[in-house]
Amino acid sequence: MTDAIIAARGLSRRFGETQAVDAVDLDLPPGSVLGLIGPNGAGKTTLLRALLGLTRCEGELSVLGLDPRMQQTTLMQRVCFIADTAVLPRWMSVAQLLDYVAGVHPHFDRARAESFLASTEVTPKRCVRELSKGMTVQLHLALVMAIDARLLVLDEPTLGLDILFRKRFYEQLLNDYFDDGRSIIISTHQVEEVEHILTHVMFMHKGKSVLFSPMSALEERFVELRAVGPDVARAETIPHLGARTMLGGKALIYEDIDPDALAPLGELRTPTLSDLFVAKISGGQSHVVQ
Repeated sequence: MTDAIIAARGLSRRFGETQAVDAVDLDLPPGSVLGLIGPNGAGKTTLLRALLGLTRCEGELSVLGLDPRMQQTTLMQRVCFIADTAVLPRWMSVAQLLDYVAGVHPHFDRARAESFLASTEVTPKRCVRELSKGMTVQLHLALVMAIDARLLVLDEPTLGLDILFRKRFYEQLLNDYFDDGRSIIISTHQVEEVEHILTHVMFMHKGKSVLFSPMSALEERFVELRAVGPDVARAETIPHLGARTMLGGKALIYEDIDPDALAPLGELRTPTLSDLFVAKISGGQSHVVQ
């Protein structure tokens, strides 16, 4: 194993006839923000639970230098895991919840949590069940940012929130929590909203990792060609990952190709994560883009 914050080789988990996680390899350096992208049933949540020792798995695995299967109690003191921001004790007041977390987590800084909440409408006397979805997220984020954890794992953290709360969630996460000594894993369907904050990305499909890469390497590895008119037919003869229809032509995504060979056929761009994901998983789809 390496000195990576997470190092996995051949990580696998089967439920009956379903191979939920299929021989996944992963090396994540400290100070990373990994986006775990995939459709429902891709195995994202099972992979996260395996990394944290919450479900058994096969293969080699080290997280923060520990084996989650043997040292889960120690690991969970150094990790913060949010499976759903809405899951908080609804009968508690905010003050009682802060008391509870301070009592069970050795690395919780209550003063820091209170400082964050001071700028919100989430006051100590309010009951959790009275909070809106957005306010519940603010409360949960305050708890997260007050825990001195080296690894933060978020499984669909902003599901059900409107775009303003989603944007603020990620801004506060980066501005008030993230630093070079901490790493974050975000499992989400909202690819466009996390793309700009990621250092690494993993695409999952049917339990397999179909792409794992630093974000900085995508521009060199993948290119999108936007061809129109007769150039479309010529572009389609060149092996490509996927294509989709756009107004007046097609957008095609290529891997490991000399851009100079494509330049005469149209406009070249770096594909977005969502378009690259579709191309890797299904070979592209037909839809109109502006």
